[in-house]
Amino acid sequence: MLKAPARLIGALIVGAALALPMATAAQAPATPAPPTTAPTKKAGDVPVAPQVETPKAASPPTPTQGSTAIPGWNNPPSWAGASERPQYASVPGVGTNRLIQGAGREWREFRNGPLTQGGGWVLVIALAVIALVSLIRGRIRLHGQPTGRMIERFNAVERASHWTMAISFVFLALTGTIILFGKYLVLPWLGYTGFAWLTVVGKNIHNFVGPLFIFSLVVSFLIYVKDNLWHARDFTWLMKLGGMFSRTKSEVPSGRFNGGEKAWFWGGLVLLGLTLSVTGLILDFPNWNQGRDVMQVSNIVHAIAAILFMTGAFAHIYMGIAVEGAYRAMRDGYVDEEWAREHHVLWYEDVKAGKRPERIMAGAPQPVAGDD
Repeated sequence: MLKAPARLIGALIVGAALALPMATAAQAPATPAPPTTAPTKKAGDVPVAPQVETPKAASPPTPTQGSTAIPGWNNPPSWAGASERPQYASVPGVGTNRLIQGAGREWREFRNGPLTQGGGWVLVIALAVIALVSLIRGRIRLHGQPTGRMIERFNAVERASHWTMAISFVFLALTGTIILFGKYLVLPWLGYTGFAWLTVVGKNIHNFVGPLFIFSLVVSFLIYVKDNLWHARDFTWLMKLGGMFSRTKSEVPSGRFNGGEKAWFWGGLVLLGLTLSVTGLILDFPNWNQGRDVMQVSNIVHAIAAILFMTGAFAHIYMGIAVEGAYRAMRDGYVDEEWAREHHVLWYEDVKAGKRPERIMAGAPQPVAGDD
């Protein structure tokens, strides 16, 4: 008796399952069938291959005026706006909120271009002129015979300040030349590793010797300024170049220092020395909170002043070697009476008159041939 209801329930379930797909198909919209008849062909027609339309490549959108960036394409990011626009920085300080400083590119181009090339030519031309003068004029020797009586030209303190300045300058000039011109003069034959080590060592020597050079400049200024005040006769000396190229070969009268030495004192030691000192300290101590723009300008000014200082130093060194007895005066402190009379006659007359602290001394160290 239980088999009849069970069969009835099973029949109802099977019927419902068959009726659901049929109802869904009846509700769907009818899709029109494609035409089954092919187009009629006429006699003489040439069969044509069906044309397939190729999709056109998408053309890049036009960039906005003044910009090379194209929206939606793989472009490098533009940093022009970010260079000068303040950003957020958790570290306080001048320029720490600038992602990129655009002036750095201009500094690098000028430093590696006109400054390096022009500065190099200035030094080469200066050396060439000195060599030419040396060939034309030769060594400037005394006209008279040494008397054997000696005059103290420079005391111990004056010589110490001068040699401190001179030796520190040599270190600064050599290391500065490596830093500025080493990429062109040293790198090709020493290689990258050797050049890197040499530059790092040179930079540290430059940074530590610089303050000593500044100290020697200050001391030398205080010692020599009283004898380097200008007089009308000094301009005459400059106009005639001291009489170096005159027919008589006689030097224009001068005091303890002539016009050329005074020009080097005020133009080299004071003006260029002050410029080198200020800009060098700015570069040597970046923790003074100066910005990169200030350091870039200081670097350019420092390099130009250094090149001019080296040019003047070449001439100063040449005169110390070319003038007989000049180097010995700074080495030992004494000059012969005849040397003083020929090169600095006004100073010599003041010494004889007792107007100067220097004295003419007999029995002082005598000049030895070839020692100057």
